[in-house]
Amino acid sequence: MGIHDPAHDWDQRFAPDLAAIEKIAREAYAHLPREFRKLTGDVQIRIADFPSDDVLDDLGLDTPFDLLGLFEGRGIAELWNPATGQETNRITLYRRAILDYWCENDETLGDIVTHVLVHELGHHFGLSDDDMARIEASVG
Repeated sequence: MGIHDPAHDWDQRFAPDLAAIEKIAREAYAHLPREFRKLTGDVQIRIADFPSDDVLDDLGLDTPFDLLGLFEGRGIAELWNPATGQETNRITLYRRAILDYWCENDETLGDIVTHVLVHELGHHFGLSDDDMARIEASVG
């Protein structure tokens, strides 16, 4: 006999779509320390199902499930040397890889999205893993 759990009717649910992951990421970003958010400037946060073939080739990845997120642009340490035609820095979170990771681990989806977001922002700032862990711990 099965156990009925009316609070968790998983048979009626769909995987979170791009908009749902974006909402989680924006909420996580909003809960980062204000000083940290001020420093990020106009970093764009995007959500995609998978990285492009060009990104996979550039990073030498065999499968798109190997990449949860990607920072593209110039980190703060590089901004002292102005470049012409520079695009806005952006972070892309890859929904399908994040969902795959979520299914295989004992972490909440929100915790995973927050971790990937903080990790990718950490690339922007050139932060250490310890710095990123402290920032991530402040969200929540």
